[in-house]
Amino acid sequence: MNILIASAGRTSSQLARVLISQKHNVSVVESRPEVLSLVHKELPTEIIYEGDFLDIPTLERAGIKDADVLVAGTDDDHLNLLLCYLAEERYQVPRKIARVNNPKHAWLFDSSFHVDYALNQVALLSMMIEEEISTGHMMVLLKLGKGNFSLVKEVVPANAPIIGKSLKDLGLRSVIAAIIRNDEVIPPHGDTVFMENDEVIALVDRESETHLAELFNSLSFIDSAKKDS
Repeated sequence: MNILIASAGRTSSQLARVLISQKHNVSVVESRPEVLSLVHKELPTEIIYEGDFLDIPTLERAGIKDADVLVAGTDDDHLNLLLCYLAEERYQVPRKIARVNNPKHAWLFDSSFHVDYALNQVALLSMMIEEEISTGHMMVLLKLGKGNFSLVKEVVPANAPIIGKSLKDLGLRSVIAAIIRNDEVIPPHGDTVFMENDEVIALVDRESETHLAELFNSLSFIDSAKKDS
């Protein structure tokens, strides 16, 4: 895959190294002398293109015409938006990823500027903290549906109120995808009974994720689940 990264700052240069190790064709555009002096020590010189981020000849030398992905990773939100817009309107780059520096600007990073994915580090960090607080020991394995759904794993702890209870008795609002018990996968059905140390894999949305976490730890929520079913 051909990937053009606009910016050779610390995060972007680390990204470039990872992508190179994965055998992608990477090119990096950078204009700041103080950054260039450092990045030449970290990345192969032949992939670094010195010039203004919006300079057409520089972008074309860096391979924007053949790029599969543009990463607009500068510390200027307006510049990142313009790069995505230019990449789509002039070169039809299939995928545009933009860094959001100021959370107040996040609403701008959408299809109107041809941003396919906005990397809002502040929002991502706050979401991770919120999930950690709200779900306790539950592990989020994968985000799906633009972040609206999660594939999660929860281990049934000792003395958990769900031990000995079957799926059909719990009124779960989530989809139990699998139960791993003694290194064997058990296809779940209504009569499946939970046991201590079961690893439960479930597909949840935000509401059912919280509900599932509480079911593993609070008897009162089992009673409320029965009432809801």
